[in-house]
Amino acid sequence: MPESFEYLHVVTLDETNQLGNVYFAHFLRWQGHCRELFLRRTAPEVVSSLDHEHALVTVRAECSYLDELYAFDEVSVRMRVSEVVQNRMTLSFEYWRASGRRDLVARGEQQLAWLRRSGDGFEPVPVPEVLLRAIDAYLTEPVRTGWRA
Repeated sequence: MPESFEYLHVVTLDETNQLGNVYFAHFLRWQGHCRELFLRRTAPEVVSSLDHEHALVTVRAECSYLDELYAFDEVSVRMRVSEVVQNRMTLSFEYWRASGRRDLVARGEQQLAWLRRSGDGFEPVPVPEVLLRAIDAYLTEPVRTGWRA
């Protein structure tokens, strides 16, 4: 089994609804936090290119909810890279309760596209080599497919 990148989060009151459980959209927000911290830690040069040269676009995001989380629960968001094809990368997420009972509370997936800014829009470009090297430990399959620039 490949390694997973882990983001530990403590649920705050503002992330809950009137019933006291976490509002569903926050799970997707935590996917973004996990992804961005992964990039910051493993490929900071990719992050710096996002401001002026490249764009990282989420083309699909989903989450399946298995149990509830409440204020001050600790949740471990674990991310793996499940596929890299051409200019796209698919990430899989597991949300584990990290306080009290240690159980799986949700699963999610997100697909990202790497684009280069051009005069009047964007054009697809391969996932950067520096990021490909960084994600090797997090791939669920040993083979990447696609083209290279």
